[in-house]
Amino acid sequence: METEENILSLIPQQPPFVMIDRLYYSDDSVTRSGFRVTAENVLTDNGVFTEAGLLENIAQTAAAREGYLSRAENKPVRVGYIASVKNFDVFMLPAIGSELQTEVTVEDTVMGVLLLSGRVWCQDTLLAQCEMKVFLS
Repeated sequence: METEENILSLIPQQPPFVMIDRLYYSDDSVTRSGFRVTAENVLTDNGVFTEAGLLENIAQTAAAREGYLSRAENKPVRVGYIASVKNFDVFMLPAIGSELQTEVTVEDTVMGVLLLSGRVWCQDTLLAQCEMKVFLS
């Protein structure tokens, strides 16, 4: 769908704080993104992508969803802010060079707040998962 060259048109974040580089799929409820972890990434430490990086990857996948939907409606991309995170489980930190696949499922939208669940995989291994509330401006 979207490649690294034009992912920046969908999200408010800018380098060096970009934690997704591909948008594979998005509809009204499910969005899938990809990301290759590099040594230059600001959220890597000691050769791995950190917990904060995994959480930001989920949030930016949700942001790409909003950007994709806004662009389809010829509207400006809305900025989102993490309102809360619940049940954030990290099972493994991915090494530099890992290819991540992230899926965000929107469970509900209430008064401008997205209620979503997010999961990050590397190949067939679930790395992290959480529930998140994102306030949309």
